[in-house]
Amino acid sequence: MTERSDYSIRRMTRQEIGTAVDWAAEEGWNPGLHDADCFHTADPEGFLIGLLGNEPVAAISAVRYGSSFGFLGFYIVRPEYRGMGFGLKIWKAGLEQLKGRTIGLDGVVAQQENYRKSGFILACRNIRVEGLGGGKKTGQERIKPLIELPFETLLAYDRLCFPEKRKTFLECWINQRESASLGIIQNNRLCGYGVIRTCRSGSKIGPLFADRADLAEDLFCALKASAPEGSPLFLDIPEVNPEAMKLAQRHHMKIVFETSRMYAGKSPELLLSNIYGITTFELG
Repeated sequence: MTERSDYSIRRMTRQEIGTAVDWAAEEGWNPGLHDADCFHTADPEGFLIGLLGNEPVAAISAVRYGSSFGFLGFYIVRPEYRGMGFGLKIWKAGLEQLKGRTIGLDGVVAQQENYRKSGFILACRNIRVEGLGGGKKTGQERIKPLIELPFETLLAYDRLCFPEKRKTFLECWINQRESASLGIIQNNRLCGYGVIRTCRSGSKIGPLFADRADLAEDLFCALKASAPEGSPLFLDIPEVNPEAMKLAQRHHMKIVFETSRMYAGKSPELLLSNIYGITTFELG
């Protein structure tokens, strides 16, 4: 490995976050069409780019949530520049940015051993499943658009399933273009919510959080029905929730990809039984 003096690392501009999303699409991660705006909103200083001279060759996100949690994603080196040490340098820069926090990531199979060497411990597998959009809605009398509900109520529910509050991110995520955001109400209480957004291929549901399997089913069907009939539909499921896996099986969804959720530091205490679909592989 030859040291290159013209390799530098700095924070990404908003436009460069769009470039990183394009790279993620080339890797087969199928990001949403409008993810970059919300990712930038989550932490405008949380995205790093590695430059060889003026050429972007590597990327990583090190997004900070609250005071105690951070998430690594977008760890990409352009194929023609792999094996030259550029990835390791930007990886270390991302870790440094999140120093002192519990750090999470969704590791692709090929990188998981490297993550273990950096102190990351496996928490669970996340399974991407693919089915078809369209179909009938169920439980419509208790499903409401999230914009009709108090935002603080949504924040409180989300906090059960995510390690820190993510106010600015959620404000963008539930209001993005080409998406639908729904909550489910029972006994005048929010018992779950979900978002579906248009992606490079088809649509993706994420998150999908609910108190019980029947509530998750109704939310899933309502979100699924908003996608074009017969179009690709994706959901990223934590394997540790058996009811989530059963939901995918009922809807004849097939496994197409997997990651491992790993943490460095104390693993967050989350209501895993309420998580039927994570928000994104890139930001947690």
